[in-house]
Amino acid sequence: MTPKERVMNTLEKKEVDRVPVFSGMGNVTVAGMQKYGIDFASSHANAEQMATLACSTYELFGFECAVVPFDLCVEAEALGCEVNFYAGKQNILYPTIKSKILKVGEELQVPENLLERGRIPLVKEAISLCKEKLNGEVAVGSYILGPFTLAGQILDLNDLLKSSFKKPNDVKALLSQLVEPLVDIANAFHEAGADYITVREMGAPSDVISPRMFKMLVQPYLKETIAGIKAPTILHMCGDTNMLVEMLYECGANAISVEQKNDVAATRQKLGEEAVILGNLDAYGVIVKGTPEEVEQSVKQAIEAGVDGVMPGCDIWPEVPEDNMHALIKAVEKYGAKS
Repeated sequence: MTPKERVMNTLEKKEVDRVPVFSGMGNVTVAGMQKYGIDFASSHANAEQMATLACSTYELFGFECAVVPFDLCVEAEALGCEVNFYAGKQNILYPTIKSKILKVGEELQVPENLLERGRIPLVKEAISLCKEKLNGEVAVGSYILGPFTLAGQILDLNDLLKSSFKKPNDVKALLSQLVEPLVDIANAFHEAGADYITVREMGAPSDVISPRMFKMLVQPYLKETIAGIKAPTILHMCGDTNMLVEMLYECGANAISVEQKNDVAATRQKLGEEAVILGNLDAYGVIVKGTPEEVEQSVKQAIEAGVDGVMPGCDIWPEVPEDNMHALIKAVEKYGAKS
């Protein structure tokens, strides 16, 4: 099978020859930057560079996807936030939001020309370029933030968390306003060529808010967002999701993606064989800081626990050792074959 067939068949619950190894999140590497002479900071504002780096992880290692963008600021920027790209910095620094545009209780003003603002046109161009560069053999992915996580980008995070308890109706009103723009952005990326969209709701695991709060405050707007996206979807959440997996599954995405804090074997028991579960490699502690042998063992454990696709639990840190990336791919090929 081609890498694209393997990824898309997995998301669509069709047969595959082995589990895929891919991501719904960033996977650019320093090795790719060095090969093409591209600076990380500049790649966020250049569609050609972004596409080149996204494709390089497959070209160099066989990692079965290309995903753009690389940062978490695209939607907030389009809504009016200022972004710090750390231009000129030699070390790896991801863009961050410089200024918030809202306070809890204020009404969000969504620009009418949202899809023309910020870097949304640039990301669409990068997606199209990825499709051209990979000749349809490798799946191209993109992502949006979940409503709760995006709320934490456009207003003060501490205020959001406090208000979730003290002023839940104000938070609900904001989350409801964020659904439509998120759906519009996701569908624009799909129309540009993204084969699948990941919804990254990493701001609401059970080590941040309670399962009861998740069900009341976060889940309804996740369901609404996912229902509006025309592409196959992955719902990703970092942190402790063991008490949330049933509610994550109920959100309706084609697959759920979990990190190393999730007990995948227990999750498989809870959700049954029909659920598509992706994960749950430690993206930094093992893939970056571990040895190739530890990477192999982690892959083996994830597959034995029941993942349908091997996926890092977050963005791969760009300074990942090349030996570890090769070990990751080889381990999936070794342990992931379907009988």
